[in-house]
Amino acid sequence: MFKELTQKALSLGTKKNRNEKDGQWGIQSGPLDNSLQENLQSLKQTFDLCADISFREFEINAGKPIRAALIYFKGITDAKRISEQMLEPIMYVAPELRDDDQSIDNKAIHYVQNRLSTAASVETTQDIGEVTKGILDSKVALLMDGVSSALLMDAPGGKTRTLAEPDSEPVVRGPKDGFVESLSTNIMLLRRRIRTSLLKMETLEIGDLSRTQIAVCYVQGIANDKIVEEVKTRLKRIKIDGILASGYIEEMIQDEPISNFPLIFTTERPDRVAGCLLEGRVAILVDNTPVSLVVPCTFSTMLQASEDYYISAEFSTFVRILRFIGLNFSLMLPALTVAVFSFHQELIPLPLLATVAGARQELPLPIFMEILAMEITFELLREAGVRLPKTIGQAISTVGGIVIGQAAVNAGFVSPLSVIVVALTAISSFTIPNYPAGTSIRILRFFLLVCSAILGIVGIMFALMLILFHLTSLRSFGVPYLSPFAPYSPRDFKDSIIRVPWWAMITRPRLYEGKEPERQARNQGPQKPDQEGGGSHQ
Repeated sequence: MFKELTQKALSLGTKKNRNEKDGQWGIQSGPLDNSLQENLQSLKQTFDLCADISFREFEINAGKPIRAALIYFKGITDAKRISEQMLEPIMYVAPELRDDDQSIDNKAIHYVQNRLSTAASVETTQDIGEVTKGILDSKVALLMDGVSSALLMDAPGGKTRTLAEPDSEPVVRGPKDGFVESLSTNIMLLRRRIRTSLLKMETLEIGDLSRTQIAVCYVQGIANDKIVEEVKTRLKRIKIDGILASGYIEEMIQDEPISNFPLIFTTERPDRVAGCLLEGRVAILVDNTPVSLVVPCTFSTMLQASEDYYISAEFSTFVRILRFIGLNFSLMLPALTVAVFSFHQELIPLPLLATVAGARQELPLPIFMEILAMEITFELLREAGVRLPKTIGQAISTVGGIVIGQAAVNAGFVSPLSVIVVALTAISSFTIPNYPAGTSIRILRFFLLVCSAILGIVGIMFALMLILFHLTSLRSFGVPYLSPFAPYSPRDFKDSIIRVPWWAMITRPRLYEGKEPERQARNQGPQKPDQEGGGSHQ
């Protein structure tokens, strides 16, 4: 009975507060009145208890003074721009309006729109709901007495974060700018890198209360049209009260409802997003968050960094192979250690076995419990280091790990081998450039550790087979997650675990290419100077 009454009350509240036409709370649609006082009273009722709203009433100096008002939010608009570009030119109009014509007010609204206001964008509306939306979108609304229309003028303001290199994706060689919380700034960063009209940016509005702006970015002709349409379809399907970060979008549009692996690539680097767009992928930018989403996503993308494309192909390939080795160490080293020392001691050389056995004498816990306890301790230290202030977070995590590890060995709770294994595992995990992929490996590490403690090497192989089966079943907007390995695509191996030189990257990835599969001309590799043509000095 209580549940039915609660649902009924919620439904009544929804019908009372939500406008059925546009599906948004707190916005009432309807035509504007000719009376300025009526319009102001309606808007003041809408923005009741909003301390940051400003109603600036004044008179336009025409032959017959016209009462008018500017309505705007103080924190998200530019006060200087409002004063210089709106109030000052509007209050002192030209002599064309100084007559006794009955249509003077209609002339005034058009005169202000076309000749007086110096705002970059000026719109006219006759709906009070559109006026409310405009004010919430950092615009300034101009209402006049006797006029059933309003002007909405752009005056965005407020403080934004300066451009800086993302802390989570630093590079030695490459651009040092990163996305910020402003959608317009992020779009500008992409436009500076891809200066073509084929770079399309379609905006959507998601969230009944937050009304968050979402930009779908792609290069027309390079991106696959089916993927672009699928992205827009999934975004339009979202019905929610608010979107505060791109993580909301990520969980709602990915292919699988539950998966430990990230199916959407995230980054804060505009150069990385620009490179993905030129490959044929689609980027999703969300207002008020610096983290952008890129689809489709593959597993090999998680082992790539933006700096890989700014250094030589040979060193880039070497670094990628190191990351692949680090990935395997981070995933399987603790589990292999437990399996070998618990079930398969015959695989250990006798001198090493004797050394380890001597170090493990009189220890109270088996090696599985030692490594598990050390892994949990390290995860606690890592989480504490992230949440603490930067000035002390790194020191706490580093010193804490050294002190706790040394104290545990001296007290006889764990062996030095367990500390070494956990330390090598931690170092290997830091080689993964993508943070969501790193968190996936951290979770799977415990799964493999438990399987190895139960069945040894057989348990590890069983767990790896389950992970492989799951990976082969995953799709990111229809693209196989393990491509180009499965399905096998030799053409796309040029930018996977290895990276060939730029002059050899002639084609784009096959699985999500558009109408233009080739990205550059052929035969652009290095060439020695022609000696017969005088290219070399004697």
